[in-house]
Amino acid sequence: MVALIPMRARPGFTLIELLAVIAIIAVLAVLGTAGWQRSQRYSRSVACMQNLRAIGAGLSRYVAEHDGVFPELVMARATTADSAPAMDTELRAYVQDPRIFSCPDDSKHLAETSGTSYLWNNRLNGQRLATLSVSFLAMSPIDDPGRIMVMGDKEGFHPNLENKLNVLYADGHASQELTFVNGTLPQN
Repeated sequence: MVALIPMRARPGFTLIELLAVIAIIAVLAVLGTAGWQRSQRYSRSVACMQNLRAIGAGLSRYVAEHDGVFPELVMARATTADSAPAMDTELRAYVQDPRIFSCPDDSKHLAETSGTSYLWNNRLNGQRLATLSVSFLAMSPIDDPGRIMVMGDKEGFHPNLENKLNVLYADGHASQELTFVNGTLPQN
């Protein structure tokens, strides 16, 4: 006769333990996804700023070839069918990749319809670099190239920047300092 030996309970997970592990994995996945999305938004904002710097480098080459005079460009055009001289048409020969005229966060596809995601400061039109002085945002002329806006985002494309825009200044630096409050520029 064969004696039956009682089997020990096999080690394993209970249903509660399994559900707890699944819940922990779900929470980690949500946190990881949120972090990933935040890093993607930040990287698109940085890529946009790099686009502005590259356009600025092309603008510097243009100014050097044209005896220190800025081009005469429209601030923005409604469509690419408009034949007015614009940033993307006049500076295209001075940049390496024409895709830099499009902001990676341009969700309204303004670059496709108007040629660029960026707005040109048309107060620079025809000005000589050596005597640059602009009254664009201030009541009195600005003589400091580090404060003269050359171009910037047409709209607040970047959700991570809240009320800020990427802006290129005449001295070549780009930043996210220009702040709009309730859709208007703050008063100095």
